[in-house]
Amino acid sequence: MIKFIKNFRKDEDGAVTVDWVVLTAAVVALAAAAYSSIGQGTRDLSTSAAAKIVEPDTGS
Repeated sequence: MIKFIKNFRKDEDGAVTVDWVVLTAAVVALAAAAYSSIGQGTRDLSTSAAAKIVEPDTGS
């Protein structure tokens, strides 16, 4: 049992897995933030463009 505990302490596979999980979570969070920011800008732009297209031409 003592040998198992010593080997478990020396084993670094778990630490590498935790690093990858944290890194992946950070990438997902950044992607979600970028999507939110880009999505709002795109929504505003499309609403503005739609308003200009629907607007009747009163200049002529």
